[in-house]
Amino acid sequence: MKLPLIALLALMATPALAQQVAAPVPAPAPAAQPTEEGGLSGEVSDESDWQDLGIAIPAFATDANVPTQASAGSTAATGIAVAQVITADLKNNGLFKPVGPDPLPRPAFEQVQAPDYGTWSGRSAEMLVQGYVRANGDGNLTVGCYLYDVALKQQLAKAGWVVPPADWRRAAHKCADVVYARLSGESPFFDSRVAYIAETGTKDRRMKRLAVMDSDGANHRFITTGQATALTPRFSPDYGSILYLSYLNGNPRIYVYDLERNTQRLLVQSTNPTFAPRWSPDGKWVLYSMAIGGNTDIYKISSSGGTAQKLTDSPGIDIGGSFSPDGSRIVFESDRSGSQQVYVMNADGTNQQRISFFGGRSATPEWSPRGDQIAFTHIGGNFRIAIMSPAGQSMRYLTDSWQDEAPTWAPNGRVIQFFRTARGSGKASIWQVDLTGRNERRLPTPVDGSDPAWGPIRP
Repeated sequence: MKLPLIALLALMATPALAQQVAAPVPAPAPAAQPTEEGGLSGEVSDESDWQDLGIAIPAFATDANVPTQASAGSTAATGIAVAQVITADLKNNGLFKPVGPDPLPRPAFEQVQAPDYGTWSGRSAEMLVQGYVRANGDGNLTVGCYLYDVALKQQLAKAGWVVPPADWRRAAHKCADVVYARLSGESPFFDSRVAYIAETGTKDRRMKRLAVMDSDGANHRFITTGQATALTPRFSPDYGSILYLSYLNGNPRIYVYDLERNTQRLLVQSTNPTFAPRWSPDGKWVLYSMAIGGNTDIYKISSSGGTAQKLTDSPGIDIGGSFSPDGSRIVFESDRSGSQQVYVMNADGTNQQRISFFGGRSATPEWSPRGDQIAFTHIGGNFRIAIMSPAGQSMRYLTDSWQDEAPTWAPNGRVIQFFRTARGSGKASIWQVDLTGRNERRLPTPVDGSDPAWGPIRP
């Protein structure tokens, strides 16, 4: 569901809606640009200055505490919950160290646009995030979000959203995105979703179901029942569908699941082993791999169906791939050199070139949404998540555990999710790490999880 954006760049709403959010304000100042010292807009750098930035996030105010249909409860309770989600978003990404809302005083509704700067400077806050939750006559909620520089006594950004009560968490993620983008100069990513494979059962009788959740693990939903094994999901670029591989009685099928209608259509069916379906950036094509006569090659098919085109024809196993953001190239893995390695080719299959020369094996490559990096699994004893340039240069490890694999990028190309298999038990779990490799955390899932797929920022 789309959230009406009513004040992120400028207030363009109707007069009645604008009155709900407050008086119009100029567009926020441009996001902070990278400096030679900081380099936050793409270069990995020392982020200690940002981690020390004191951000206070008190409970959001309300003009009238009334019951709502939101899972958090009344408008006052929802205001606390919104601030908690924003705090968790900013804290968990590792860039900031926010405080709130429990130990902080709750501003009155009138203070949302006129902060008591003395209160916050006395608490050593450099930045202040506050806002409000208001119940509308139609049952929806209006959530306002404001970012202030305490020392300068200046408003840095303002946004607001009208949402159904069930979507209050989306408004919180959108607010965190506004703060993150304004202070870091990076593109937002909190209001996004993750598809993954939920795993239950014993090691030799594993049930694998398709599931989706918000980027922080909330709003979890199982999509398939587990009667057929589900593997390697991917969100469509418009978030309307999920592409995934299904095995029933040993027969592989590629399905496109419609998330709004809760229906699915068959795209590819074969008696041959089939692997790793992937969307093109425009959603018009699907890549997949299929083994015929002991040789595995990469195919491309229209997302509406039809006859597949064969893109590779080398002896051995070619699996992949992942399109570059502009759709002109594909990164994939192949063992044509004698071991798993990463290759790139044009979208029509021409100009195939190996780019990984690091020793060991390299697999599961995924092109960054920015186009400047490729994440992959490097296998040299342990399985580790690594990144390199599209030319195969500047390889760097991001993790150092026993078995980390299958990286997937956040929509802003700055954070990577992957799954980690525990030694001994074989249990899998979803983790994420940023490009510094220092900020690593496990995502909460109700059951074991593998094969994460991070979708784009939500509309």
